[in-house]
Amino acid sequence: MNARRNAFSLLTALFVAICLPITAASQTIPNRTAIDAEVSKILARTHANGMAVAVIDHGKVDYVDAYGIRNAKGDPLTTDTVMYGASLTKTVFAYTVMQLVDQGKLKLDTPLKDYLEKALPSYGPDTVFPDKYGPYKDLADDPRWEKITPRMCLTHSTGFSNFWFIEPDQKLRIHFEPGTRFSYSGEGMILLQFVIEHGRTAQGLGLDVGDLAKADFNRLGMPRTSLVWKNGSDPNVADGWNDQGQPQPHEKRSKVRVAGSMNTTISDLSKFAAALVSGDGLSPASRAEITKPSLHITTAGLFPLFQPDLPVSEQRKDLASGLGVTVFDGPQGHGFFKGGHDGQTANTLICIEASQRCVLILSNDVRSEAGFVELVRFILGDIGEPYDWEYGDHAGKS
Repeated sequence: MNARRNAFSLLTALFVAICLPITAASQTIPNRTAIDAEVSKILARTHANGMAVAVIDHGKVDYVDAYGIRNAKGDPLTTDTVMYGASLTKTVFAYTVMQLVDQGKLKLDTPLKDYLEKALPSYGPDTVFPDKYGPYKDLADDPRWEKITPRMCLTHSTGFSNFWFIEPDQKLRIHFEPGTRFSYSGEGMILLQFVIEHGRTAQGLGLDVGDLAKADFNRLGMPRTSLVWKNGSDPNVADGWNDQGQPQPHEKRSKVRVAGSMNTTISDLSKFAAALVSGDGLSPASRAEITKPSLHITTAGLFPLFQPDLPVSEQRKDLASGLGVTVFDGPQGHGFFKGGHDGQTANTLICIEASQRCVLILSNDVRSEAGFVELVRFILGDIGEPYDWEYGDHAGKS
């Protein structure tokens, strides 16, 4: 009888192993000493001056530290040094938008025109935007703007360039049918910000996005994070270094721009990362929307803009835009990530859903980016991160 019971158990186990999808087990998170040594090695190899790292495990902040210096004077980079969030601001914005969805103030697939008192091109630079922040009058002869929805803004599928001011004639235009393909666009995010801030108050809009985000920062215990530079002098702010190793001052942005105006610290933003991966602050449905594959990505890389589709056989089938993040499937299951980059800044947040594990890296030296793949794999193991799409030929290279 025992032999038959054991044989049945073995057959059951084999059936489960054969019929269920296989996901590689998560590796043990390295200890603090090992992470410190790895970061030190990467800083030396890339010649970068500063980097801050946080690890989230099972939805909780497990590790936070900062390395190197924050300015040319040699002041130390610390866990409460204010750093530039860059495009990680977009992920924070998506989280904020989904709270409005939970409150019934927005619907992801309702056209933005339904939330405005008048046609979008009627909002010209001489009225709402005296500094030409949002030149929507340029869309007067293109009715396709009426099709744009919040989801399209959050999935980079509005058809806009990254920003209007990089167009050859500095005019906002739609390059493809909205919603049909991915092309990175901060301008799309800013359009959604505009609608939230200038939409119909009767529908619960007319809200300050900076204030909405600040309420979450306060709730999560993020006192040194803001979507706009706080007036005054902060004694602990990171300047940066460009790819030539030249020091650059911290940019103090005076306006909330959800495409990338956030200032934060590694200590603060690790708390947001933990909330995002665990679903804190959102309904289960809204949390699922953020990392659902909303739009398949068919290009070879994130940049340049408006790339042609790869042949179907060469497209990564699991690569897609979520809301404010890019999503993928790897050996440890479904994951999502978002980068943030400018001439002196290199940031990344990458998470695995099943284990609720994340690595968050903020760096004030763009050269450190060449070590991100190495560090993420050292901490999380093989997760199948699509950094070759994010960074192209520079992924993992110094």
